[in-house]
Amino acid sequence: MTTYPRGADEVAEAGDVSTAELAGPAGAGAGYAGPLAGAEAEPVSDTERLLAQLLAEVVRTERVPADSHFFDDLGANSLTMAHFCARVRKRDDLPSVSMKDVYRHPTIRGLAAALDRPEPSRTRPPATIGPAEQPPPGSTARYVLCGVFQALVFLLYCALAGLVTARGFDWVSQGTGLLGLYRRAAVFGGGLFVGVCVFPIAAKWILVGRWKETEFPVWGAAYLRFWTVKVLVHANPMILFIGNPLYVWYLRALGARIGRNVTILTRTTPVCTDLLTIGDNTVIRKDAIIFCYRAHAGRIQTGPVTLGRDVFVGENTVLDIRTSMGDGAQLGHASALQCGEAVPAGQHWHGSPAQRTDVNHLRVEPARCGTLRRAGYAAATVLQLLLLGLPLTIGGAYMLVTEVPALGGLLAPGTTNLASAALYLDALVLSLVLFFGLGLVGLVVLFTVPRLVKLVIRPERVYPLYGFHYSLHRRAAGMTNNKFFRWLFGDSSYIVPYLSTLGYNLNKVEQTGSNFGTEVKHESPYLVSVGSGTMVADGLSIMNAEYSSTSFRVSQTSIGAHNFLGNHIAYPAGGRTGDDCLLATKVMVPLDGEVRTGVGLLGSPPFEVPRTVERDTRFDHYRTGDELRRRLAAKNRHNLATMGVFLVLRWAHVFALTVLGMAALDTYETAGPLVAAGYLALTLVFTVCYFVLIERVILRFKPLRPRLCSIYDPYFWRHERLWKVPDDYLNAFNGTPFKSLVWRMLGVRMGRRVFDDGSYMTERTLVAVGDDTTLNAGAKIQAHSQEDGTFKSDHITVGARCTLGIGSLVHYGVTMGDGAVLAPDSFLMKGEQVPAGAHWGGNPATEWHTAVERTPAAGGRTR
Repeated sequence: MTTYPRGADEVAEAGDVSTAELAGPAGAGAGYAGPLAGAEAEPVSDTERLLAQLLAEVVRTERVPADSHFFDDLGANSLTMAHFCARVRKRDDLPSVSMKDVYRHPTIRGLAAALDRPEPSRTRPPATIGPAEQPPPGSTARYVLCGVFQALVFLLYCALAGLVTARGFDWVSQGTGLLGLYRRAAVFGGGLFVGVCVFPIAAKWILVGRWKETEFPVWGAAYLRFWTVKVLVHANPMILFIGNPLYVWYLRALGARIGRNVTILTRTTPVCTDLLTIGDNTVIRKDAIIFCYRAHAGRIQTGPVTLGRDVFVGENTVLDIRTSMGDGAQLGHASALQCGEAVPAGQHWHGSPAQRTDVNHLRVEPARCGTLRRAGYAAATVLQLLLLGLPLTIGGAYMLVTEVPALGGLLAPGTTNLASAALYLDALVLSLVLFFGLGLVGLVVLFTVPRLVKLVIRPERVYPLYGFHYSLHRRAAGMTNNKFFRWLFGDSSYIVPYLSTLGYNLNKVEQTGSNFGTEVKHESPYLVSVGSGTMVADGLSIMNAEYSSTSFRVSQTSIGAHNFLGNHIAYPAGGRTGDDCLLATKVMVPLDGEVRTGVGLLGSPPFEVPRTVERDTRFDHYRTGDELRRRLAAKNRHNLATMGVFLVLRWAHVFALTVLGMAALDTYETAGPLVAAGYLALTLVFTVCYFVLIERVILRFKPLRPRLCSIYDPYFWRHERLWKVPDDYLNAFNGTPFKSLVWRMLGVRMGRRVFDDGSYMTERTLVAVGDDTTLNAGAKIQAHSQEDGTFKSDHITVGARCTLGIGSLVHYGVTMGDGAVLAPDSFLMKGEQVPAGAHWGGNPATEWHTAVERTPAAGGRTR
């Protein structure tokens, strides 16, 4: 009986794509022209014969010559070979095979030889990855009770915030004259800012005390204290000062032991700060994740992270608990340290899991930047905020209400009637001005003001941190990485003129209609060059600024022509890739060696794979000539209509919130702070229901089906609309039972008592998650892929009691058995089948066999 890939029978029944298209070549098709096309060698050893037999079954051909290349001769693709690897792993008489083995040894003979000789490095996992035993079933009663208390904490915080804000504005309104108004606005704003900053620090010391290495189950009393502190710490406005010495002082106030001249640029705030130690002159780059905790098998585990002096931590990195780096050590971009790993002093490591390298990632010379300069920069920031930013914001809002008669009368107590047409007319005008007016002004400012930075900051010149040039650079980067306009123009032809106007050098553009996604970011748009014909998926971070603990430098970053860049790639200045490259999802872009051209790169550290396969070229006839012009014009019209519809939908959301806000202001005099709590809760519930409804309407209240099609297929254009639906509201529910409820509303087949600490799923109706599964912060379940002009999607099944580590990514077509574990920062490639209870990790993920030890258990309160 022929065994088909999981999900293929469902697809064949649906008629969307055939089983053969999903599984790969059949018989003599897909680039395999029979024995004359490849080598005639017959398998010799037992391993060769067994491997050849299994591969022949997968590609549905009579025999596979031992020297035939999997991709060039047999026309196989990565999904086909993933199914082959899964079959091999089910055989007790064969060694385990990974996709990395297949790419490195792409013939039966070469693969058998590699498997028959011992390679300790091929199966070496990191030291520890978590508890080996299966977690006990969770308690539904405790799960529900925890959610109730979390909702009460949220409502109490909203009521307190509303009470303080309302009383403060009443006090500000009693000021006489502009000077009196300014004074009161400055005092209230300063007091409010200090209070909001200090409150999370006080809550941490009162509720938790000093964090210690321990573990406790989710949904219990210890977890409730943990969650409360985590939410308050992450909501603290001090995170707005990342890259500023003020942020380092904030972490010290939370208990972190941080030395002098430390530069922290990542926006992921540590939670268990007492377990964080950072030595002098250390640099932590953007998007590095250091939480000092993780969730594993239904338990929160806390543990230390220790960084010595002069350490460098690159972008898109993950440091799990119980990791350390010695003095002068470096961890490269797109890398990870797994639990228990340590980088010795002076060594440079990269990869996931990390391994030693000779690459130097700290490539900018130091500059004079002493304590006085840092303190002066921090003081100037505080004074600017307290004397300008907050007073102008608070005073300006008050004057707007009092000096504009129509608005003042509208917001006066007792004037709001929800049945009055005047209310909705006024809200209509106000929301139109706020949404479209501010959006238009913002776009003009975005295209003009940051260009002044280009005149001041010169490429390749080293500037000290915390000065005039640094301030301009950080502000320009913040302004030009505007999420709203990337969302509006991304995944369409219109992103090209937007990025070009912003400052990108896109050379001679070959318009595809999908040149860039919605999540491309940079540090300087004026030093980005992208070659003609290159396509970029979501999640590209262009790293054209380099930092030391005392200095920074901006540099040109160039991406070659006719490339395809997958999801979640950090591309550094000096990346060693040229033209015609495929950079796979989560790949680490090399900084050493020859310039790669005409190849694909996969993994961290990267290794070469085929640039393309037959399955990804079947739609190439859509990408040239009259057919391209016709389909591209149709896609542009469709995308333009999508942009218009979603602008209206987002404005309608603002309009509804404006109406609710006016009603809340009118009833505040009688209901007091309860109105503030009710308003914030109501707006959150309304936002969820509103955008969930939009997504379900786009789907016509039906689940998605697996697809293999061209990006010029109208189906793909409709699918793109799902990526336009705003879903930032999901972050408000991280770590609560309500997150699972929202996922179910969106169509995820979600099990009971799932703990979701901040995961993300793209195609919700293609995902199934089992009971008591643990999803860590930054984990992503992505049921689609786009390579060049081909779009593919398939189901993903995550079994019961599984754990997805921090920053891990699961690709389409994957099945994880019950109790399986995926380590932090791992990339589980398309089509992989993880057996029940197995531990996988790495980029790309492979099976880890070493027994693991458990974090010391402790319960109750920690001090």
